[in-house]
Amino acid sequence: MIRIVIAEDQRMLLGALGSLLDLEEDMEVVGQATNGEEATKLVKELQPDVCIMDIEMPLKTGLDAAEELKDEPSKVIILTTFARAGYFERAQKAGVAGYLLKDSPSEELATSIRKIMDGQRIFSPELVDLAFSPQNPLTEREREVMQLVADGKNTKDISNELYITPGTVRNYISVILEKLEVSNRIEAITRFKEKGWFK
Repeated sequence: MIRIVIAEDQRMLLGALGSLLDLEEDMEVVGQATNGEEATKLVKELQPDVCIMDIEMPLKTGLDAAEELKDEPSKVIILTTFARAGYFERAQKAGVAGYLLKDSPSEELATSIRKIMDGQRIFSPELVDLAFSPQNPLTEREREVMQLVADGKNTKDISNELYITPGTVRNYISVILEKLEVSNRIEAITRFKEKGWFK
């Protein structure tokens, strides 16, 4: 029997997924969580074979939870609406066993779970193209600056927070705009979000 924990913040979808998988003769849903924090707790407690995880959840995202569960024996499968390069990159680094999209047919999920239990890694075909799309061009420091810009911080705030001069912050921002091929901060935030590069 394949023991499964499901983490999904939309309760109706959580219930539907649970019911669908419980119909499979070789599967049993042993726990359900509505956020990433609950999910990590349940996985550590129940030690299921598989944890199916949404990405955008409250308290802790599915990717944060997957990173935290990297050394657990349970296999993590990301099930999400978002085919984003940055998300996929992080999921792979977290060692997830599968990354599937919610618009796949439901029987595909059960088949994928069985294949994953046999040691395969399953990724939605749409994601394979993403794997070859450009990686995040920003350095670690530029990402920090970008994150603060997205948090609504101005040049002075960023300079205080990172202990660098306002002039250095301005230099970072112009390099970021150039690398992202955009003309202002708003466009930079939008581009970064679209790619799924925000942590």
